[in-house]
Amino acid sequence: MGKKIACVLANDFEDVEFTDPAKAYEEAGHEVIVISSSKGTVTGKHGAKVNVDRTIDEVKPEEFDALFIPGGYSPDNLRDDNRYIAFTKAFMEEDKKVFAICHGPQLLISAGSLEGRNVTGYKSIAVDLVNAGGKFKDEEVVVCHNLVTSRMPQDIPAFNRESLKLLS
Repeated sequence: MGKKIACVLANDFEDVEFTDPAKAYEEAGHEVIVISSSKGTVTGKHGAKVNVDRTIDEVKPEEFDALFIPGGYSPDNLRDDNRYIAFTKAFMEEDKKVFAICHGPQLLISAGSLEGRNVTGYKSIAVDLVNAGGKFKDEEVVVCHNLVTSRMPQDIPAFNRESLKLLS
């Protein structure tokens, strides 16, 4: 049975950090629902256009099995909005699966959800992850219970592999 994955996305996301995992999830029979602040499309840093399925005001964490947070500038834009912070925090508090790559963990930092967790992310946010109580690991993929994190586009194969393991 396929799982329902919420993907929070704003403009300037890192294109392949959305497109590659989303394709892998869908090919495995899961449904990716793109959530943003308004209907229409969001555009990646390199021009990828993604249709928004639902707005943040139309969704509740309990509708989904997992949360997917691609990197780029999107997570930093999203964490300026308390609705996304609350949405993210709910997934972590309810022990649902969360997949965050590159700058994606910035939303987890703002949600205050990394205390004592093994985590990775893009090198420029490593100090932020540590300051948020996370145990930073410079590894291609880090799995800590319900949380899968990776550092950069080159880590996508490992990120997809571990995310799909948790979904199965």
